[in-house]
Amino acid sequence: MERQLDAYCEHLRSERQVSPHTLDAYRRDLDKVLGWCIKQNIGSWAALDIQRLRSLIARLHSQGQSSRSLARLLSAVRGLYHYLNREGLCDHDPANGLAPPKGERRLPKTLDTDRALQLLEGAVEDDFLARRDQAILELFYSSGLRLSELTGLNLDQLDLADGMVQVLGKGSKTRLLPVGKKAREALELWLPLRAMSNPTDDAVFVSQQGRRLGPRSIQLRVKAAGERELGQNLHPHMLRHSFASHLLESSQDLRGVQELLGHSDIKTTQIYTHLDFQHLATVYDSAHPRAKRMKGDD
Repeated sequence: MERQLDAYCEHLRSERQVSPHTLDAYRRDLDKVLGWCIKQNIGSWAALDIQRLRSLIARLHSQGQSSRSLARLLSAVRGLYHYLNREGLCDHDPANGLAPPKGERRLPKTLDTDRALQLLEGAVEDDFLARRDQAILELFYSSGLRLSELTGLNLDQLDLADGMVQVLGKGSKTRLLPVGKKAREALELWLPLRAMSNPTDDAVFVSQQGRRLGPRSIQLRVKAAGERELGQNLHPHMLRHSFASHLLESSQDLRGVQELLGHSDIKTTQIYTHLDFQHLATVYDSAHPRAKRMKGDD
């Protein structure tokens, strides 16, 4: 079995020309399977069946292996058996139809309302960079834009008189979003300074040289604001998550939040219902007399 595994890895290296990092990962995963086969007295790759492979997956999961790691292992097994079948060394794939255990979906990180206000309500210098960065932060939090939507934003997509912005989202779908009062004020203070940089195109957010800001530049400015105002790491998507969580918490309108975020599937939006429940559970635990009594009885 080890000889055939060596041959497969050589095939990956020389014929498939996979990267050394990928090859090492595949070898580590397949060595786990090989070790399991030896312990189970399985003498050939042809003798490994779906039931025994499922037992290995269950064992690794119980030992703390993540769903993602197990999915990668199964992918490595499928690749090995594709090779073995092609070489006439086997006629089945024990990983066919086998899926890893579902992992817990990570909840997105958000700012609570107080932290969001702390970020946005600090003193702002009346200069190019400070006014621009404030407008970026306000628009992210006010309208829940994705990073790509904000970097691609042009002047003709803004209607500050009516407090609206039209964005081009995933799948080239456009949606119309409200712009809150504070974000409108920040943009109105920024746009005259923008004009003074002699912009090279109609981008809303530009550098001091007049060039459209790219995603990395905006990420760095948001990160700097988080470190300066909050003493923590901050990224654009955290502001989008905070927008969604706070809006859902106040409105309880899941469909409305779905439309504002531009999610095609409401299941994607439903992650914020878990965040909302966590907030309500915290309020309950801290304020409800029965909750306090139950915690004390443990």
